[in-house]
Amino acid sequence: MLFNRVLQRLPKPKSGTRSHHPNPFDPQTTRGWKAAVKEAALPTTVHDAEVARGLEIGLPGASSIEDKTIPTFSRGELPHFAGINTFMKAPFVEDVREVGGFDATVIGVPFDGGCTYRAGTRFGPQGIRRISALYTPYNYEMGIDLREQMSLCDAGDVFTIPANLEKSFDQISNAVAHVAATGSFPIILGGDHSIGFPTVRGLASVTSKRIGIIHVDRHADIQEKDLDERMHTTPYFHATNLPNVRPENLVQIGIGGWQVPRAAVGNMVERRTNIFTMDDIEQLGIEKVAEMALERAWDGCDAVYMSYDIDSIEAAFVPGTGWPEPGGLLPREALKLVGLVAKEGLCGMEVVEVSPPYDHADITSLMALRIVVDALGSMVSHGTMGDHKKIIDKPFVPF
Repeated sequence: MLFNRVLQRLPKPKSGTRSHHPNPFDPQTTRGWKAAVKEAALPTTVHDAEVARGLEIGLPGASSIEDKTIPTFSRGELPHFAGINTFMKAPFVEDVREVGGFDATVIGVPFDGGCTYRAGTRFGPQGIRRISALYTPYNYEMGIDLREQMSLCDAGDVFTIPANLEKSFDQISNAVAHVAATGSFPIILGGDHSIGFPTVRGLASVTSKRIGIIHVDRHADIQEKDLDERMHTTPYFHATNLPNVRPENLVQIGIGGWQVPRAAVGNMVERRTNIFTMDDIEQLGIEKVAEMALERAWDGCDAVYMSYDIDSIEAAFVPGTGWPEPGGLLPREALKLVGLVAKEGLCGMEVVEVSPPYDHADITSLMALRIVVDALGSMVSHGTMGDHKKIIDKPFVPF
């Protein structure tokens, strides 16, 4: 009914309008108009409650302020340049025992002890949170509002130990296991990619079910050791040693270039992982690669985890990373892939290797932010947010 009322109010095409392309004023033929119409059906309940609370705890604005929703002290989403930088200005849950009251929980992992070249990814969570203030929770094309259709909190950062990989890994597994055990969806902001092992380990520890992994990267990250340690080149050797994470369900997308160590290739072949290079993506297309990746990751599994390394994207677009490599995904391709993977449901996700000291104008942090919100948006849009809860069948046992 709403769609028809809007359609009746739209201007009619002038006589003589060329007919070789769709009428841009007809919502039935353009996605842009369909998205505009869909917005009217979204609720504003949570937004209105936030505004009311902001006025209560931030004091009503000065008498000269005409917009009476503006408080004296900045609270909530606006203005984007003010406020405390939690992820998307989500509530900061200081008492982590309360994260189970939220659909999803952001966990920062400020750790770069696994870097083998450029350090700086310990500042990744800060960088992503800082630029996240730029965003609203509403996505025009998807026609969704994350604030209204799910709940999100920020649990702050894991206390990592800069000089000790293994102790930091235990801390990371502890944090992820705790959040996952509550039923909240864990969103991990790295950090270098060495954290890919302890994040999966933490998640796997609270379920007896099998977990597949979709790993988007330019690098294989499946050596057993690098520089005699479990570095950011090694997470998927160790993750696929976990009892409920099989190497056959590890799918690696975007692998290639001049930074795949030969030491990793033998493990890929021996473990029969699934590898898609950029040439595969060019020849098959994003949709087909996503379809094949999902088929392999979900085969015999009950849930899928997504690990997204920001260096999988063409280096020109993401300079702020530890191992930049030209020839990767274009941003639109990356977002398309993330949306297709996430719509089937995820049990957790991480974005890693954002290094703000090497970034320019926050563009790498911004891309990492977009990866996260597009994954959340896809799950909300397709009704799969919360599906991960059914695999949680073991209690949290601290590492």
